[in-house]
Amino acid sequence: MRTFPWGLIRAGTRTPNRALPVTRPLSSSASPKELSLKNVTKSNFESALAELRRRLKDADFVAIDLEMTGVTSAPWREVFVFDRSDVQYLKIKDSAEKFTVIQFGVCPFRWNSQSNCFIAHPFNFYVYPRKEVPNSISGSWNEFLCQTSSVEFLARHHFDFNYCITEGISYLSRSQELEAMGQVATAYGDEFSDSSSILRKSADEELARMADILFLERMKIVIRKWYLGMRVGSQGSSSSICLKNSVPRLKTTFVGIRPALVLSGLNTRQLRLIKLVIVKHFKDLCYVDAIDENSFSQPLLVYTESVSDRNLLNREVKSCRRKKAEEKIKAAVGFRHVIDLLSSERKLIVGHNCFLDLAHVYSKFFGPLPSTAEEFVAALQMHFPFIIDTKLLLNSDDALVRIMKRAGTSLDTAFHLLCQPVVPTDTSSGFGDKPSPKVEVHVEDLRFSIWNTGTKHEAGYDAFMTGCIFSQACFRLGINYELGAACFVQNEKLKSYINRLYLSWINGDIINLETGKTAVSSRRKIEFSRIVILWGEASKLRMKDIRYCFSKAFGMGSITCFYHLDESAILVQFSMEDFVAKFFQVMDTLQGRSPISVLHPLSKIFDGSRVHAGTYEMYKEICGSPISEVMFSDQVQAVGSVVLSSSTPPIQKVKEEDTSTTISEKERQIDSSMVCLKHQIEDYFQCLGAQLSK
Repeated sequence: MRTFPWGLIRAGTRTPNRALPVTRPLSSSASPKELSLKNVTKSNFESALAELRRRLKDADFVAIDLEMTGVTSAPWREVFVFDRSDVQYLKIKDSAEKFTVIQFGVCPFRWNSQSNCFIAHPFNFYVYPRKEVPNSISGSWNEFLCQTSSVEFLARHHFDFNYCITEGISYLSRSQELEAMGQVATAYGDEFSDSSSILRKSADEELARMADILFLERMKIVIRKWYLGMRVGSQGSSSSICLKNSVPRLKTTFVGIRPALVLSGLNTRQLRLIKLVIVKHFKDLCYVDAIDENSFSQPLLVYTESVSDRNLLNREVKSCRRKKAEEKIKAAVGFRHVIDLLSSERKLIVGHNCFLDLAHVYSKFFGPLPSTAEEFVAALQMHFPFIIDTKLLLNSDDALVRIMKRAGTSLDTAFHLLCQPVVPTDTSSGFGDKPSPKVEVHVEDLRFSIWNTGTKHEAGYDAFMTGCIFSQACFRLGINYELGAACFVQNEKLKSYINRLYLSWINGDIINLETGKTAVSSRRKIEFSRIVILWGEASKLRMKDIRYCFSKAFGMGSITCFYHLDESAILVQFSMEDFVAKFFQVMDTLQGRSPISVLHPLSKIFDGSRVHAGTYEMYKEICGSPISEVMFSDQVQAVGSVVLSSSTPPIQKVKEEDTSTTISEKERQIDSSMVCLKHQIEDYFQCLGAQLSK
C-alpha cells in the first residue's frame, strides 16, 4: 500500500492470514439498550443468504446502502455546477471504477396488516474484493484507491477495517465469472496432446548441467525399481520406496485401478526432468497432474496398459481438473449471490441519492460500466426495473417539501424528522394528529419497535433508515399499504418518481432510467459552447489576473463566470459564442511570439506558452480517460496530444501532417491574424486614451 497526493492510497487485495469473530457490537460505544446489526461475513454468509432469500420473497420493497473507500480520485473529478450530464456520468463512472465497496446494507420491508406496522430485516454485509480465483482474469487481482478523507470518516464512525479485510465476503462479477469459465474451457477443452516430442527436442538443453544428469540417473533407478516391483506384483508389500541420499520418499497409490507413484517433495525443474525419463525409458508410464482430496495439484506417474488407456486416463484427469476449477469459480461468486437475488426478485429498490451506489453495483457485480449514461441506465433496468430515490422524493413532492421545511434532505436529517415511530424526537411531524405507521425491527429472534443504534454510516443501518424514510413518505402521500408491493410500483402518486434519480444532487439534474434522458435543472443557465478551459502554470492562472486580462481584451461584459477546477486549471464562460473563436484566434497568434503580441492584454497569461486552452469537448474527453492524475494539467499531459488535436478548434493548432495547405496560404492566415491582432490593440489603446481624457 502506498500513499498518493491529494489524500489517495492505492491498495491491492491479499489473502488474509487470520480471522476474527463473526459477531461484534455495532460500535464500541453502544449501550445495552442499543441493538447490534446482523453483521454478515464469509463465516456466516451461507446461512444469512438463505434467510435473506426468505425475507426478500415476502418483502414489499428493499432498501439498500453502500459504504465505499472513496468518492473522487482527484479534485477536478468532483462534480461541478457547470458539468454537463454526460460529463457528470463520466466522473461517476470513474469513481465507481477506481474505488471499491467495503460494506453493503440490505433491508427488506414488509407490511404486516395484523399488527399495522412495517417489519424490517436489516442485513449488514462486509465485502472485500479478495483474490479467490488463481487465473489471471480481469480484476481478479483487484487494485483500488482509498481516499484518506473517506477512510477517516468511516473510522470516526467506528468502521472496523481489520474485520472487513479478514472476514469480508469476496465476489466475482458476472463478466469475471464468464471470463474465468472461458479460460477454463480453453485450458481443458482440447483433447490431450502428448508433449513427448517437445521434451525430446529440449532434452540436450535440459541435461547440460551435471546436477541434472545425476538426478536423472538416480530417478531412472528409483522408477525402474518401482516399475519392476509393480510388474511382478510386489508393490503391495511396501507402500513407499527410496534411494538413500538421492531423492525424497515416493509413495504408491492408485488412480482407479491403475497403480501410480506419487511424486512429492520435488521442484518444477525436477518434475520436468522426470518427464524426460518417462518419455525416453518408460513407454507405458504416464505423467499426470491430478487433484487430491484437498483440491491441491498432485503430480503422479501412472501405469497404463495401452495408448487408448493412456488417452482415457488423461481425459479423466483433465475432466476432474476442469470440474474442480469450475467449482472454485462458482464458490468465488460470493456476495454477488445477494445481487443476483435482488435482481431475480424484481422488487422495488429504495436508495437515498443512490446513482453512485448503483454504478458501484453494476461495476462490481455485473461488468464494466458502459461509456454513456444512456447505455448504463438501459442495462441497469434489465436487472432492477423499479428504483426510487428518497432524496428526489423529498425534494419534489410539495407535501413532503412543506414537512421538511428547509431542514435539509440528508439521510440523518430526514430520518429524525419523519421517522418518530422509530426513533424518539421532539420534532413535530407536521402531519396533524394522524398516527403514522410503526416500523418493527427483526434481527435474529429479537424484535424491537424503537431502534436507534447510535451509529450512522453503517451500511445496514443506513439502509434501514432509507427504508423508514420511504415508508413514512408514502404514508404522508396517502398510499394504501394493504395492497402489498403493488401499492408502491403501480401507485399513481409514486409513478412520477419511480426510475427517476438524481444524476448529481449538486446540479439537480434528474435522469430517467426508462428513457435515458436527463432533465437539466432549471437553476442551471450554462451554454457549454461558450466555455473554454485554461490550464498550465498556477502563477499564470490567478483569478483576478484572468478577469482583468479578459475584460480588457474582449470587453467588460464578455465573461459571465470563472471557475477553478483546481490550482492548475480554470474554466471561463464567455457571454457570446463568437468570443470563443476570437479567443482561440488571439491565443494562436500570441503563441506565435510576434513582436507586436506583447502589447495585447492576454500576453500576460499566454507569454512563454506556459498556459494552454481547450474547448468543453476536450474537457469531456479528459474526464472520460481512465487515467487519473491529481492535477488537471498533469492529466492533460498524461492523456496526450491526441485528445487536444481532436477537440480544439483548428485555428488553435495546425497539424504538421496537413500538407493540403500551401505555404502562401499559411502566410495569408498569419497575416490575417496579425491584422486582427493589430486592430484589437489599436481599439484597446483608443479605449484607454478615451478613459484617460475623461
